[in-house]
Amino acid sequence: WGLGGNTSVFVPKKTGADYDLPEELQPLERVRQHVNVYTNFDAFRDSAPNLCHYTGWIICRSGIAPIAGEDKPGETIDVTIARTIGRSSRFPTVMVTANGDMRTSFSYENANSVNVAEPSPLNLYTRIFGPDYQDPNAAEFTPSAVLMARRSVLSGVIEQTRELSTTVGAADRARLEQYFTGLRDLERQFDQQLTKPEPIAACRKVDPPGPDPRSGIDADVVSLRHRQLTDLMVMALVCDQTRVFNMAYSAAFASTIKPGYEKPHHTTTHEEPVDKVAGYQTIASWFTRRAMEEWAYFVEAFAKQREGDGTLLDNTLIYASTDTNWARIHSIDGIPMFTAGRAGGRVRTGLHVDGGKSAATRVGYTAMKVFGVEADSWGSKSNATSSEISEVLA
Repeated sequence: WGLGGNTSVFVPKKTGADYDLPEELQPLERVRQHVNVYTNFDAFRDSAPNLCHYTGWIICRSGIAPIAGEDKPGETIDVTIARTIGRSSRFPTVMVTANGDMRTSFSYENANSVNVAEPSPLNLYTRIFGPDYQDPNAAEFTPSAVLMARRSVLSGVIEQTRELSTTVGAADRARLEQYFTGLRDLERQFDQQLTKPEPIAACRKVDPPGPDPRSGIDADVVSLRHRQLTDLMVMALVCDQTRVFNMAYSAAFASTIKPGYEKPHHTTTHEEPVDKVAGYQTIASWFTRRAMEEWAYFVEAFAKQREGDGTLLDNTLIYASTDTNWARIHSIDGIPMFTAGRAGGRVRTGLHVDGGKSAATRVGYTAMKVFGVEADSWGSKSNATSSEISEVLA
C-alpha cells in the first residue's frame, strides 16, 4: 500500500501479544490474531539520495538503496523466494494491481525484467483458469497439443543457446546464462503443465468475475477491483497454480480519490494541514484507513479458505510493505510493515514488534529464512542483515 500512515494513530502503544489498535489500524480488529505489526524499523539510504516514494519500498523489497529513479538494484524478495518454492509452479510469481495501472509493479528480477502487473480481474481469471488450466480433480487428463508444440520449440531454442554460449566472450556468456536460466524456468513450467496434477481436495474452478470494474481510481472502484483480484488469487494458490504472489493496493505515489474531495491521496499528504484538534492530517488518514480495510479483506480471504486441517492462511506468509513512514516529509525511518499467516506453523502471529531502529530488511530476511532460502545475510551496506526477528519464529 502506498504512503505509509500517521504515526500517532497508526503505531500501537503496546508491543508483543494483544497489542492495541490505534485509529488507523481499527479495520484490522477482525484479523488481528493473524497479523504481526512491525514498527520502528529503518530503511537506510547511506550515501544514496532519498528518492521520494521509491527508496523506501526498493530497500524493503530488495535490500539495497537505489541511486537513481530508474535504478532497480538486486531482485525483489518475491523473486528470490520463488526460486526456492515456486520453480515447479505453473506461474513462479504472479503480480496484480488494484489501481488499474499495469505499470504499478513492485516485483522485478532486474531493471530490464519487471514483472508486469495484471489490473484486470477478467484477464487474471483467463490467465489462471482459461484454456491452459488443468483441473487437478478432473477424471481425465489430456496434455495440451499447443503446450507440447511450445515445449518442442523451446527445446530447440535451449540447444541453440548452449551452442552459442561456447562462441562468445565472458560478458556475453553471463548475459546468455541469465537468459538461459529463464528458459529453464519456462521449460519446468511446461513440464508441470504436461504432467497430470495430483488431486487437490479444496481446489475448485471459480466462475468468471464478470465485466471488469469501470476504469477509475476512486476508493470504491479500487476496493471492488482489489476484492475481485483477491478472491481469484486465493483460488489460484489453493489450486497450486502459483505459490508466490504480489498484490498492489495502490502505487507508491498513490492517486486514490475520495468521493467528494478534490485532491488525490498523494497530493493530500503534502497539502492538507495538520488538524489542530486531531493532531494529524484527517483526510490523508481516511485514505490510510481505506488501505487498511483492504489489507484486512485480503488477510480474511486467506483465513476463510479451508486447506487440509486448517486454512490457506495457516500455510502462507504474507508480507505487506509500503514506501514511506510519514508521507508528508518522505520519511523512511520507522517505516511500518506487516506479516500475516503462520507459514505452516513456522511463524507466530498476533504480535507487535518494535524494531528499535534496526534495519527494515530484517522482516524480509526473516521471510526468506522461513521459506528455506539459503542466505547468510541479505541487503547491502547499512541495510545488510543476518538477524532474523526471533520474536515471531515458532
